[in-house]
Order: sequence, then C-alpha cells, then structure tokens
Amino acid sequence: MARFHPLPVAAVERLTDDSVALTFAVPPALRAEYRHAAGQHLALRRSVDGTEVRRTYSICSPAPAPTDAEGPRRLTVGVRLVDGGAFSTYALKEIAVGHELEVMTPAGRFTLEPAPGLYAAVVGGSGITPVLSIVTTLLTREPEARFCLLRSDRTSASTMFLEEVADLKDRFPERFQLVTVLSREEQQAGLPSGRLDEERLAALLPALLPVERVAGWFLCGPFGLVQGAERALRALGVARTRIHEEIFHVDAGTAAAPTRPTPAHSTVTARLDGRGGAWAVQDGESLLEAVLRNRPDAPYACKGGVCGTCRAFLVSGEVRMDRNFALEPEETEAGYVLACQSHPATEQVELDFDR
Repeated sequence: MARFHPLPVAAVERLTDDSVALTFAVPPALRAEYRHAAGQHLALRRSVDGTEVRRTYSICSPAPAPTDAEGPRRLTVGVRLVDGGAFSTYALKEIAVGHELEVMTPAGRFTLEPAPGLYAAVVGGSGITPVLSIVTTLLTREPEARFCLLRSDRTSASTMFLEEVADLKDRFPERFQLVTVLSREEQQAGLPSGRLDEERLAALLPALLPVERVAGWFLCGPFGLVQGAERALRALGVARTRIHEEIFHVDAGTAAAPTRPTPAHSTVTARLDGRGGAWAVQDGESLLEAVLRNRPDAPYACKGGVCGTCRAFLVSGEVRMDRNFALEPEETEAGYVLACQSHPATEQVELDFDR
C-alpha cells in the first residue's frame, strides 16, 4: 500500500522562471519503500487553511538498479507553476532546503523496464519529467537500447531540464536522438516553430525514425498533444499496446460524463491494506469519497482521473467512470477502475485496492 512519510528537502534547483526541481533525501530506513521504476511519480501533500492538498509530480531521477538492494538515497521531482496552483505556488516561492514534506511512496504505471530495442517519446512541457527518468535509466542499464525523444516547448527559456537532456546527448551520441520543437520561438537550426498537432506528427515521425520498429512509444504532457500523438501513431499503423500515455492536466469538463444519481441504498465493500469494510455511498458521491469517509488511508492523489493512484479492482457489481486518463485499455478490460471517478451503477459494489 502507498504510504506517506516526511522527507527532508535536500536541494531546490530553479530550472526556469516558472519551474523548480525538488530533491528529497531518503533516510536508510525508508529506502526500500521508495524503490521505484523509471517513469513513476510521487504524491506530495500539505494542509492549506485546514484542507488537505495533494499533488502528483513525476520522478525525474533514474530508477535504482536491481543490484542496488538499499534503494534510492535521493529522489528528484520537477514542479511547474500552475496559475493559482495551491501547491506549485508554494513549491516555487516557499520551499527551501531543510523543509520537510509529506511524500507518498512511488506509484504509477507509465514505466519502462530496460530491454534492448528502439524506443521513442513525444513530450510537451513538463511532460519531460518522467521521460527523463525513463531515458536515463534505459540508456545507462541497457547497452543495446536506443531512444528518440521529440520534445515540444514554448521557448528555450521555458524548457525544463535543458542541461540534463543535453548531457544525455553527450553521453550517448549514437543511441540518443533528440529533436526539439519550439512553438513560440524560431531556432537557428532544426525544425520550424509551431505546435505539434496530429497532422504535423503524422508527417514528422516517419521522417525521424522507422515507426514500425519502435518497441514502445511514451506520450506525456498536455491532453491535446498526447491525444494528437496517439491518433497520429494509430494512423501510422502502431498497435495500441505499444503506446503508453500519461497526461498531467485535463481541463474540467473535458470528456466528462454527465452526473447520474446513485442507486438508492448503494453500498461499497472495499479491501484495503488487508482489511475490509462495507459503507453506504451517498447520492452523487464517488466510491473513493465513500471509502475515504471511513478509511482516510485510501490511496489517492489528483482526484481527477489522471494519476491512477486510486486504481482498484472491481470484484463485483457495476460502476460508471466519469473520466479515465490513467488506465490503459488492457487494465479496464481486466476489471480495474479509478475509484475517484467511479460511481455505483448497482446497489452493491465491491472493490479491492490491494490487487
């Protein structure tokens, strides 16, 4: 089960005018709990005027090697300022070395286990953060692997982890291909400026690499970019099973299902951390909200159907999900749901958070 622990901030690095990298020191007793796969994320929480605020940020530091039995000594995440953001504003303006933050143990399935082959990513803005961990881990551990990174940013000054990505190009010049597109700034060399939409990607990707030979595609960033990239790849004949997506933010109402009343007297039975319970679901309430009223330790981070932290297996009953931007089709077909977006469609629903 995911758990929160207080971790000290070991470093705060300003990346751009509106983003920082936060590095946490992991004490020896907790390092095994913070072992992570490349591409996973951390949830951070704080209290604002008596209300708990949680936000998820991808780990950009490489994953510990299997031979490292101890686990990571440090973990780094990238944080970009969001207008009016309760946590990102705090991160950029107040967090300093020595502060302690409540940090959840790693979660997420936007991951890549190092293996030989050609891999590629299309990322936008802060979507570079998990992919930086994926690329670094892959190229460091697997000498027979290659990676093509197509990244989109507004300007060079707004590009997160610019030096870190350049360092990868210097370290692995034969195995790492980097292509940068700036939407609001002309480059002296490289591709013309402009947005990476579906039409442009459909023409660009086959010119950059043999699309049919890519073992795994990793799409990360704004909703529009990720959806456009997926449509372009599917039109190019790429199987859905080779496309992996992570969306950092979805506008309220995007692809949202209409709210429908909960059946009268609905009950959710949930198994969590080895213990079970059954509780009434109030009208309009999500299954996660019903569980949280009775089990505050239930896992969640964004409550927006994006991070996947609240994933649970639907043991019995039926639910409807308002939104799903976190689970792969194979996961939903196997019976997994997002508790934060699920509402009971039958009077009895049973979830297993441990499976």
